[in-house]
Amino acid sequence: MNKLYTNNFPQINLYSDKKCKSKIVSQMIYGDSFSIIKRSINIYKIKIKEDGYTGFIKRREFPYYIKPTHKVFNLSANFYSQPNIRNQIGKLTFGSKIKVTKKFREFSKFGKSWIKSKDLKNIKFKEKNLLSRIQMFKNIKYKWGGKTFKGIDCSGLVQIFFNFNNKFLPRDTKDQIKYFKNNVKLNKIKKYDIIFWKGHVAVVISKKKLIHAYGPLKKTVIMDILKTINKIKKTAKLDVLNIKRP
Repeated sequence: MNKLYTNNFPQINLYSDKKCKSKIVSQMIYGDSFSIIKRSINIYKIKIKEDGYTGFIKRREFPYYIKPTHKVFNLSANFYSQPNIRNQIGKLTFGSKIKVTKKFREFSKFGKSWIKSKDLKNIKFKEKNLLSRIQMFKNIKYKWGGKTFKGIDCSGLVQIFFNFNNKFLPRDTKDQIKYFKNNVKLNKIKKYDIIFWKGHVAVVISKKKLIHAYGPLKKTVIMDILKTINKIKKTAKLDVLNIKRP
């Protein structure tokens, strides 16, 4: 059995081939775990524990698996070298997982860093509806393969909310559409239903609106459902493949 390692960087790009200059296919965020399939001088081929996704990352030093106790609840959270706001050294994105080892005033320690406790939830925390806070990503830049507040793609936007709520969901749209079993007709659509096209996905947020990380507009946007369906049909020549209810 391969050993598990934990990503201890805010985000790491996962590439489609070992040159790591190819297309970014996904990302690992802080606290994601992985096994190493193959080692090269400068490259690892890995398999991500959370979704089984495989790809290539640049070789770095990683700790063995760290069991997390908490996760980042907000869109992003500053972290610091000391338990005060004068020593910021970076940001963690929504869903990042950490092991809290100490608390001091309003701060929690993980590794050698500190983060505000108000930005965290217990690792077992689940929201009543998995997608209820998806609008926090409105206006976040579109990034193919992205999964963070710095940039996100359409399937990543859906996946991170399932992962945050301790639920499995495949990484890519083609696999997500197969994963959900409950089919819905357009005239019966409800809040938090998920609309699929070939290579694209959006989440319904009301009877008339949806949200999606939309490449042509280069950001995550809220749009009218019917106008979006017509726009994608006109510009990309794609019809809706299915509507699913999680």
